[in-house]
Amino acid sequence: MSDVVEKTLTALPSLLSLDSQPGSAKLSSNSKLGNLIRGITELTSKHEEEKLIQRELLLIKEQVSSPNTTMRQMKELMVRAIYCEMLGYGVSFSYIHAIKLAQQGNVLEKRVGYLAVSLFLNESHELLLLLVNTVLKDLQSTNLIEVCMALTVVSQMFPKDMIPAILPLVEEKLNHPKEIIRRKAVLALYKFYLIAPNQVQHIHNKFRKALCDKDPGVMSASLHIYLQLIQENPEGYKDLAPSFVTILKQVVGGKLPMDFNYHSVPAPWLQIHLLRILSFLGKNDQSTSEIMYEILDESLRRAEMNHNITYAILYECVKCIYTIHPKSDLLEKAAKCIGNFVLSPKINLKYLGLKALTYVVQQDPKLALQHQMTIIECLDHPDLIIKRETLELLFRITNDQNVTVIVEKMLDFLRISEDDHTTIDLVGKVAELAEKYAPDNEWFIDTMNTVFSLGGDLLQPDIPNSFLKLLSEGFDSVEEDKKLRLFAVNSYISLLQRDASKLPQRFLQVICWVLGEYSHLREDLEPDVIVRLLAKLLDMKSSSSETKCWVLMAMTKLCPGGAALALVHNVSETYSSSLDTMLRQRAQELEILSQDSELQAKVLPRSASMEPVEVDSSLSFLDGFVSEALAAGAAPYKPPHQRQEELSRSKALNLEPYGLSLPISMSSCSITDRQSPTLLSISSGLSGDSTDFSHKGSSTVLKLDGVKRLWGRDGYLAQKEPTEEAPRIEAASPVRSADQLGNNNSQTPTPTPTPECDQEKQQLASSLFVGLASQSSICLMGKSDQPSQRFRRKTKASGSSEQITNPLVFPSDGSDNLLYKNLLDSPDLDGSPPEQTPGLDAPNGACDAEEESTDADMKEIKTPPIRDEHVTAEASPHHDPDRSKDPSLTSHLPAELSALPHSKTTTLFSKQNLDVSACHVQKEDSVVLVVFISNCSDSFLQQIRLQVDSEELEVSCVSDSPSEELKSHSVAVCQYFLTVKRPSVHFDLSATVSWQPPAGSPLTTQFSYRLPLTAFIRALRLSTEEYGAKWLAFSHDTKQNLTLIQGGRDPLAATLDVLKRKLQLHVVEVIGVEAIVACCLQQDQPCLMHCRMHAGMLAVWLRSPVPDLPDCLLYCCQRALQEL
Repeated sequence: MSDVVEKTLTALPSLLSLDSQPGSAKLSSNSKLGNLIRGITELTSKHEEEKLIQRELLLIKEQVSSPNTTMRQMKELMVRAIYCEMLGYGVSFSYIHAIKLAQQGNVLEKRVGYLAVSLFLNESHELLLLLVNTVLKDLQSTNLIEVCMALTVVSQMFPKDMIPAILPLVEEKLNHPKEIIRRKAVLALYKFYLIAPNQVQHIHNKFRKALCDKDPGVMSASLHIYLQLIQENPEGYKDLAPSFVTILKQVVGGKLPMDFNYHSVPAPWLQIHLLRILSFLGKNDQSTSEIMYEILDESLRRAEMNHNITYAILYECVKCIYTIHPKSDLLEKAAKCIGNFVLSPKINLKYLGLKALTYVVQQDPKLALQHQMTIIECLDHPDLIIKRETLELLFRITNDQNVTVIVEKMLDFLRISEDDHTTIDLVGKVAELAEKYAPDNEWFIDTMNTVFSLGGDLLQPDIPNSFLKLLSEGFDSVEEDKKLRLFAVNSYISLLQRDASKLPQRFLQVICWVLGEYSHLREDLEPDVIVRLLAKLLDMKSSSSETKCWVLMAMTKLCPGGAALALVHNVSETYSSSLDTMLRQRAQELEILSQDSELQAKVLPRSASMEPVEVDSSLSFLDGFVSEALAAGAAPYKPPHQRQEELSRSKALNLEPYGLSLPISMSSCSITDRQSPTLLSISSGLSGDSTDFSHKGSSTVLKLDGVKRLWGRDGYLAQKEPTEEAPRIEAASPVRSADQLGNNNSQTPTPTPTPECDQEKQQLASSLFVGLASQSSICLMGKSDQPSQRFRRKTKASGSSEQITNPLVFPSDGSDNLLYKNLLDSPDLDGSPPEQTPGLDAPNGACDAEEESTDADMKEIKTPPIRDEHVTAEASPHHDPDRSKDPSLTSHLPAELSALPHSKTTTLFSKQNLDVSACHVQKEDSVVLVVFISNCSDSFLQQIRLQVDSEELEVSCVSDSPSEELKSHSVAVCQYFLTVKRPSVHFDLSATVSWQPPAGSPLTTQFSYRLPLTAFIRALRLSTEEYGAKWLAFSHDTKQNLTLIQGGRDPLAATLDVLKRKLQLHVVEVIGVEAIVACCLQQDQPCLMHCRMHAGMLAVWLRSPVPDLPDCLLYCCQRALQEL
């Protein structure tokens, strides 16, 4: 490797030499670049340099614009422009000329042009589009140098949108006879994977071929890709573990060419990559780890502690040994290696040892005990980086017995630290330790006050928010809550009575909130005193507008009626005319609430902060509004990343050929203005976006040249993938094996034994490492799983779960009704016990999981009755007639409906001895609503009338309600046919029932009944040809990515099975990773769906002649998949 560097440095002067004699070893005396460099070095001020560079840039600009400038002169000008750009002066005028030089020059001039472009432009620069054709031409060149230059530029910078244009050419270069071309092609593909991983998914097998390449350089280049792939998905590459172990054995054994050695160490960077890969593959996998033990032992044995690069190898070995499944003798050797690092007098090695110790200390806490005195000395080390890493180590070993000493050391370091990043990191760690292990209230409040003071406005917002939340929610003990809050109030009052101008703004905001909420706990202190202290904060010049808002809000909560009322009035009058909108609002609130104590008690109740607040993060109460908006023609919601992708895609060039070959032949269908997914297989090589379906027209004659045969007489033809074995690289003789680590003592000074520490350090060590020996093994890279905490958060109230499990108790507010209704739209339809599922987020706003019935698997859930003047009932899971029924109502189902699947019978209301219940029955062509009117009294009920209506459904009465009378303890049954007029996610039926009791005036009650869209979905059985013909005729569509059901061998089949079972969809055909599905609401309301697996997601495209049906069905699919 050193030879390569030396050759590069030797050739660089000849490249920059602009003398007439090519290959000159130094800049000639008359070289304009040499004159420029000498002129700059002779200057004495920055101003003179700017004047010289400006003159040079004017001269360069004039010459590059001249039509008489030759390519050789242009090369010289580009080199001078590069030098000026490196000095920080803009040379944007030369960008286009650099591209022209790369396009038109000879090999040397093209080389300078590519160099200038790579230095001038970035990946998003618009001028890079002009370089695409040049790169395409050079990739197809027979000149190896031009191909190498093009691949180098591609691997450094290339527009993401242009990758499909050159991807096939780069793939071809993987089979090039020259190893340098193959290596650069692998690096180019690695770059593609980093910026657009979806576009290289189809060539992962070619990465395996590169791993088995006979050239070590190509193999080492492929490790970059595999390190990234295995880090993201280690389970998918377990089969390659033996190959990586074999490669590492060959590398450690010195079987690679000597060119890969660095200071007599065989391929050190290759060893580091392989060790990182093995650590990912062996984590939590004993069988895979066992094949690594031998080579890890060999790597530790062969590494010599005589150079920095071997230290890096040893560090990676230690991390790998402690990451994979443990082996005792390897752990002992790794611990010895860490000890050698920690005890080294060299700062770099000591830092490496501390970092390794920090990594492994939570699996082996006793290892820190062995070096406790060295760690104590590192706390007083003059190097700040050593002290910071030592504090990180102490943070990992903190427990409830040593927390006070460790936090004190962290705060001492914070007081002298001037680095903002270190301050932000340490205050977060101190706050975390204080909350987990605080010994008492006083220590906790004092520590947090110090954190707020030292952290200042650099604090992350979650630290004060978490502190206030902890105070607000309280703990298991009410008495402890009061003591903690009272101590905080006393502490903050004493701070405000002193000089508060030096306190950070966020600390002042915390103080204002605490005093506003809990100052009433100081019974001996009048609110007027607190108000005056807060008013002083408003007069400080350092107070920001945000802090003043917190102050005004705290004063509003106190709202005294005594002597401070005049002060409150003056404050509100002062800030009512502020230019800041928030200040004006807070001032108005203060003015109004201070004059009305009753209103203040209602708006700001004293105990409100301790009540848990139910937050519907999914905004499910807006589902009704969303459904109405979609029905009115509004566009469905798209996440920001999807909008950004569509925007960037709209600006990109379309690289799709006009005459695209179609992989599936269907002679019975003709392509007109809209393509059918049964005719076109979307290729991931054309676009990385799984929802980018083409709408281009095409010829009716299919072009099948070069298309692989996927289907035969017996069905889908499985494609056989060639398997290749990793090459065994042989060498004449291995490199001399290095012996034990102790052989370096002649070169590296051996640390002298630590002298006996004084009593103070011994006491500090006993305080820091107390309780560490008994600490159990815990997570390697994090804190302990469940530490014993001083402050235990109070468990949340179970009100929300009770509200969910009782689906017929609704709040009176309309928006809350929507929330509760949507929480209930997830009835359980399989054979498992009923289980409530919390809401889930979805791209289009779907909140909760919704299950619908199938013909063969339905059940009934009993629900308590509800009595109200206006009630709403949810559609329920369907009922299997063979299972247990409610004998009082289901026995009254008409004979023609009793054998059909139906929902559970839901009690809608019960009042004045009249009960009304309902269920819906699924027929083949419609849904029948069955309403049961029960007379629970001992007398007759007369003049019973029932009227049912809906905006989205067409309701036709089959059997009307009894008009005369209803006998005692009898049931009347009413039937209504329901058909869809306008698709919606939910359908609401409004009904009015009136009756005449035996005594008194007539009574009327309104109620409603909600049915999901899935109650109306039916399977639409089509052939593939019929599907293709209908697809072309439908005009309303929508596209979205859905979550695939992972874990099985065939995620597509598992996902389709769930949709088929819950939504009664009909799978027309499955074609490899694609499938076509059909369903309908009625015969005249069909909906077709095309599915395709891509990048771990299911890309779906829905079409229908009904405008709103694709969006509504997509909503149902999302909810059906999310609840799993």
